Amino acid sequence: MTNEEKPKQKLGFTIIKNDPTDGHGGFGIGSLTLEHVSPVIIDVEEKTAKVEIGAMHARSDTERGIKFTTNREDSAGGKLFWLVWVTIDHKAGGPYYAGVTGCEMVINREKRRGFKLLADHVNRMDKSMKRHIIVEHMDDESKKILKEFLVSHNPEMWERSEEKLHQELNV
Repeated sequence: MTNEEKPKQKLGFTIIKNDPTDGHGGFGIGSLTLEHVSPVIIDVEEKTAKVEIGAMHARSDTERGIKFTTNREDSAGGKLFWLVWVTIDHKAGGPYYAGVTGCEMVINREKRRGFKLLADHVNRMDKSMKRHIIVEHMDDESKKILKEFLVSHNPEMWERSEEKLHQELNV
């Protein structure tokens, strides 16, 4: 097959750190950066929240060793977790929590099985990056844990955040 006959390769999904285009608007413009997105995992039973960067690729300590399925019954009797995508942005006053979206996970360590909808996790990460607040489906206890985590992590960022986030997490 000659070069003329080969199909043109398409630009795939690109994850980058920093802007390689430096404003020139050429190749790679519009690429996705995950630089300001952090996954926070809430353990509802233990009432804890922590950043687990491994969750960016579904390899957090919480998820390790678990076979996930889309069938909730596979993980019956398991613990409820929330993976919350938190995006940081900057405005005149400084950084703030711009996008916050939650995704449900159930993990049964004894069975080494878990329930999560990967498409939902990816879509919620995308929504967070687009500065959406989607936490209304979370239970009140989880919202309380998330609010305490965000406030304790950086009270100034919490204060600068949108009023919608404050309203959604007030329980």
